[in-house]
Amino acid sequence: MGKFPEADAEIINTWVCRRCKSRNKRGVEKCRKCGSKYLRPKNKEIKAKKA
Repeated sequence: MGKFPEADAEIINTWVCRRCKSRNKRGVEKCRKCGSKYLRPKNKEIKAKKA
């Protein structure tokens, strides 16, 4: 994880909409912006860019 445990705890509670990429709170049924039900947990690892 990252340097800051407070930030890591916040990332765990975040879900991302697969349709509009907005951040949502954990436990919601649908996206706050577009109303889509297709949510995923926020990635906990930062992926490196391929050269």
